[in-house]
Amino acid sequence: MAGNDLGSLLGGLLGGGQGGSGGAAGGGGGNILGALIGALAGGGGQAAGGADNPLGGLLDMLTKSGLADQAQSWIGTGENQPVSGAQIKEALPDDALRQAAQQAGVSTDEAADQLAQTLPQAVDKLTPSGRVPTESLEDIIRQQNL
Repeated sequence: MAGNDLGSLLGGLLGGGQGGSGGAAGGGGGNILGALIGALAGGGGQAAGGADNPLGGLLDMLTKSGLADQAQSWIGTGENQPVSGAQIKEALPDDALRQAAQQAGVSTDEAADQLAQTLPQAVDKLTPSGRVPTESLEDIIRQQNL
């Protein structure tokens, strides 16, 4: 579904665009992030900002969970602050994380850890102007020729 396509696009964005051969190990960060965004847009779309722009909703979730400084650092032009897998697991809806982990073929703990590693870089690249875009993620990634 859209999560797989988005995972491939995000894998390219994160520098792992090896197609399907990498699985959860090689391009896993983009795949797990794509799966999460697909889960948020599909299942929890209202809370996640809707199907067209779940990035804004995801950032809202992180902000409301006490990760405002980290999320803002990823959007801004300065250094990206780190986040832990435990913080990601706490911030995200259980169903969305479980669905993303299942789609990626990893445990929820592994999914949270992968997201903690890839989310700062992905958000940074998806917000080059220092603001959350209003376009769909697919449009943003394609506009950046990634």
